[in-house]
Amino acid sequence: MPRIALYTFGVLKSPLADATPLMRAFYETGAAVYREIGRHPGYLAHAEPAGGEQGELFGADWGAWGDFTVPAWYGKGRTAETTALAATLSLWTGLRPAFDAVYTGLHRQALGRRHDWFERSGHPSHVLWWVADGVTPTWRDGVSGLEHLRDHGPSPRAFTFARAFAPDGTPVAAVRSGPSA
Repeated sequence: MPRIALYTFGVLKSPLADATPLMRAFYETGAAVYREIGRHPGYLAHAEPAGGEQGELFGADWGAWGDFTVPAWYGKGRTAETTALAATLSLWTGLRPAFDAVYTGLHRQALGRRHDWFERSGHPSHVLWWVADGVTPTWRDGVSGLEHLRDHGPSPRAFTFARAFAPDGTPVAAVRSGPSA
């Protein structure tokens, strides 16, 4: 049965290594969000470094998730001291569980603070696509999908919750809050 992959990407106002109260709040919020999402119904997995390294995105061993990469429009640093981005890659049983995890609970609260932490880029911040059972999406897949979404709009290859597609490529109603979506 196909599963849904979700890639998110944002450019931070400050490098991850900054010890400012704002970046500490970002880290603390992110850790709490990950704990909550990891218990969410429909959650299967998310990319994390194989060795548990923290703060090293580009040089970490991501195992089956592939080499860490970012969209072409990211122009900030790539070292542990200069990286100013947040990216996630996760796998879900379907659209509804992924939507609910993003738009409820602690993540919903964090979204309310996104402009404190992230630059407004004019680029899409997330992309979804279907993967076959047993397939682990890669960072490169996520970046490719996000860039495709930016360049061509939603399609069966790369879409959003608002303009989603079924595994067979047919459009589906926008995923919205409420039990029937």
